[in-house]
Amino acid sequence: MSGSRFAVRAVLFDLDGTLLDTIEDLAEGANRMLAELGRPLRALHEIHSFVGKGIPHLVRRCMTEGSAASELEIEHAVTCFRRHYAEVNGTQTRIYPGIVDTLDAMRALDLRLACVTNKAEAFTVPLLARMGLDHYFGAVVSGDTLAVKKPDPAVLEHACALLGVASAHALMIGDSANDALAARAAGMPVLLVTYGYSEGVPVESIECDGLIACATQALGRIAVA
Repeated sequence: MSGSRFAVRAVLFDLDGTLLDTIEDLAEGANRMLAELGRPLRALHEIHSFVGKGIPHLVRRCMTEGSAASELEIEHAVTCFRRHYAEVNGTQTRIYPGIVDTLDAMRALDLRLACVTNKAEAFTVPLLARMGLDHYFGAVVSGDTLAVKKPDPAVLEHACALLGVASAHALMIGDSANDALAARAAGMPVLLVTYGYSEGVPVESIECDGLIACATQALGRIAVA
């Protein structure tokens, strides 16, 4: 992977596993759901590998990995999870090291910022506000903003349209193949953090334009267009 710099006017950030470490809250919501449904609880490392494609996918894997569940049971479980997660969303979440410094530096460079996540809007918007990050973003595209989620490039393109920046002049920063595939299809460069969730897949195995151990390292890869 080269260390070339990207001429960009906007930066798009994934949420879970990139900006915020939300796994404790997700695990708490998932295990409250499983307990209510009389299902065995899941270990943190299992739930860690289930995160990335949105709540329905997370719940489906909690219900079906090593077990079985009907579509009706999964649909009920999603409703149950949403209720429990709404109660704990943000209580144990932490901002990853370097994130605030990175966002401040990017704003000082007059870069336009967006958060593009597969998490539903009902949880994304309150979480960003609770963690004090909401004011950084000129656009927030959640998992239910459009009819599709990452890795579909439409969500990244929608964020760029809201920011008034062409996709080719934006950089995606995420933690998984969902982010890399969406960015590639949208025609923008992508950096992946090494500390995220990555759905249990080794992040170094995902094709991207570079790996960063801390968000601040992205600053050295940016040349403002």
